[in-house]
Amino acid sequence: MRILLATAGSRGDVEPFAALAERACAAGHEVRLVAPKNSGVDMADLDVASMGVDYTRVIEDQGVSITAALRNYRSVVRPVMRGVIVGGALAALEYEPDLIVYHPKVLSAPLVADALGVPHVVVEIVPTLTPTRAFPAAGTITRGIGPLNRLTYQAAGAASIMFRSELGEVRRMVGARKRKVSAPAATLMPISPAILPRPDDWPESVHLTGPWTRAHRLAALELEVAEFVTDGPFIYAGFGSMAVGNATSRGGAIVDVARERGSRCLIATGVGGIEVPPDRLGADVLVVQTVSHTAVLQHATAAVHHGGIGTVHAAMTAATPSVIVPFIADQPFWGSRLYEMGLTPAPIPQRALTVPALSAALDEAEQCRPRITEVAKAMSAEDGTLTALTLLAAIH
Repeated sequence: MRILLATAGSRGDVEPFAALAERACAAGHEVRLVAPKNSGVDMADLDVASMGVDYTRVIEDQGVSITAALRNYRSVVRPVMRGVIVGGALAALEYEPDLIVYHPKVLSAPLVADALGVPHVVVEIVPTLTPTRAFPAAGTITRGIGPLNRLTYQAAGAASIMFRSELGEVRRMVGARKRKVSAPAATLMPISPAILPRPDDWPESVHLTGPWTRAHRLAALELEVAEFVTDGPFIYAGFGSMAVGNATSRGGAIVDVARERGSRCLIATGVGGIEVPPDRLGADVLVVQTVSHTAVLQHATAAVHHGGIGTVHAAMTAATPSVIVPFIADQPFWGSRLYEMGLTPAPIPQRALTVPALSAALDEAEQCRPRITEVAKAMSAEDGTLTALTLLAAIH
């Protein structure tokens, strides 16, 4: 089968698609992955086509502030989304796949699939499209409102309105006369049912597959990191690409708490998420830009992170207690969900990350260890990547 995978966003949006591409290639399928450039994901062994957009550069230039995104909508956001919508369409038309599997940001995928006469499958990295009474859409509100939760999923439709001119360009490109497109053949969610039980009001076409990971390939650690993680207990902290607020204050608080507790700490600065003040550096603190969660978290006594779904999966798989410090998008959703399930303490808003708050949360996180261990055991039986590939093969 000839499969086109198309994704857009930062590393957390690209990594699952790269894992699926790798597994599909190993199974004998022809696969092309259309993705942003400079995502930080290893795609050296894959057939990759670039959309010509660089989310990392956008984050470095303007951070992840919603205010900045609105201020720079015409100059930054719209050009990036044109690359995703039009660039993604051009890549798909050139490849002529038998099946298109796409991230919801790739709004043109259904149009192109219909023009080519092939099925399309949408991948909800987090639950934003499929309505349910069980919980609100990720990125909207965190407290459930019962049956009205379904209304929060209408927000996803606004994207098609905001970028209707770009979609119109694709319609003209493919000769589509109708505005209505076909429904996805299926919806795949690379999320573990151990941390998001499947709602009973989801259609049968929606599948919680479990996370898509490269479990067979453990990333090699740099010597300095390898020596640090095997030299005794440590707390891990990383906020990925969350370049907003006072990163230096956050870094100082994390180091202070670790030292107060007699612990070392490994800090991943990411794309500006954390900055460690020079006066806090020492032999008990290792600062790197990025690190493999799969290789590191199994050794950590606790993980302080932003609550992106990729990091959540990695921490739960490693049975490592977490303190979630959410910033934007789906992070407050996961912070709330995991707290409700007894898997983490209450999330700490990034502006409220202080020494007392973090110290108390780490104490509470340790009390969650038995429940986390149960979830880790359940997740160890999952092979989300294989489940997804099996479902795709059945569709074709």
